[in-house]
Amino acid sequence: MKLKTPLTQKDIESLKSGDKVKLSGIIYTARDAAHAKLIELINQKKELPIPLEGQVIYYVGPAPAKPGKVIGSAGPTTSYRMDPYTSQLFEKGLKAVIGKGQRSKKVKKSMIKNKSIYFGAVGGAGALLAKCIKSSEIVAYPELGAEAIRKLEVVDMPLIVINDIYGNDIYEQE
Repeated sequence: MKLKTPLTQKDIESLKSGDKVKLSGIIYTARDAAHAKLIELINQKKELPIPLEGQVIYYVGPAPAKPGKVIGSAGPTTSYRMDPYTSQLFEKGLKAVIGKGQRSKKVKKSMIKNKSIYFGAVGGAGALLAKCIKSSEIVAYPELGAEAIRKLEVVDMPLIVINDIYGNDIYEQE
């Protein structure tokens, strides 16, 4: 199935755990430090540096780009490190996150409540995933280096639905 960002409610409702997806469009990167900054802004009721409604966050801290390349290796980060922040972002309209590994019960319940999903990307395939990234621009927190928030344009990024809005979890099914 091919999907384009921003994701709609219809897109999210059509996805089931185990579905293979090729994602295209604009997505954002964020890891631990950036998540903490986003939550701080939400708690202070301040404007965020990126839109969340219908958006996708990829848990990645890409390697530096080699000459002539858009980005370096861009493999997924272990997702549970973002679990303390994820539910609050889903409540603000974030529709999907991309990472690797399992999520906490709290995050899975939040996915059902907020109708958001979790995509898995293959760990160890960062160089191949980087080929799907057509542009990369730091849009917030450049002081965080590799963990800065980036706006990425992706084309046919191969993903699998790990957790859907119906409470299904591929790790429990397979």
